[in-house]
Amino acid sequence: MGSTSTNGAARPATRLGRRPATTAAELSHVAIRLFRDRGYEATTVDDIAAAAGIGRRTFFRYFPSKSDAPWGDFDRRLAQLRDFLRRQPPSAPLLDVLRTAVLEFNRVPPEEVHWHRERMRLLLYVPALQAHSILRYAAWRDVIAEYVADRLGLDRDDHPPQALAWALLGAAISAYEQWLRRDDADLAELLDEGLRMLRTGFALG
Repeated sequence: MGSTSTNGAARPATRLGRRPATTAAELSHVAIRLFRDRGYEATTVDDIAAAAGIGRRTFFRYFPSKSDAPWGDFDRRLAQLRDFLRRQPPSAPLLDVLRTAVLEFNRVPPEEVHWHRERMRLLLYVPALQAHSILRYAAWRDVIAEYVADRLGLDRDDHPPQALAWALLGAAISAYEQWLRRDDADLAELLDEGLRMLRTGFALG
């Protein structure tokens, strides 16, 4: 049954049998599903909004662009990462703090594992999204580099903070690629393995 506008005229329902998406996470799930089923290039913002039962304008309240939709609440998680690092005692070993921070940042609730796998397949392997991902990775590295620079008394753009931020990102992406290859793989274990290799200077075995 259609809804009715204030002047009494019939108005088509947004989507029969589905409540509108009301959070960034829900809207991200809708976008991920459409990108997976139709392809990223073939899916428009209007398609996502219609499938979510919201208007185009509402979509842009959650995400500035179509490319941002699969990232979900990344900005909030980034703020949490910065806050976590800020709260660590200065006496804590630097690499231990960073290892814990990366593990916490990438911790996925059980109900989100399916969506996170779909998300990372898109972000890592869809060329049109890879270009946008560079900006997101840079924002993540900046948080790490700022913390490292503060601990070492350096500038964020100095080589040591940047090298460590890049190394941590590389370890994380490698873990994700391994995770996506096997349905029975444990993301946290893969991340921890890569981070421990960094901690020991890649002293394998």
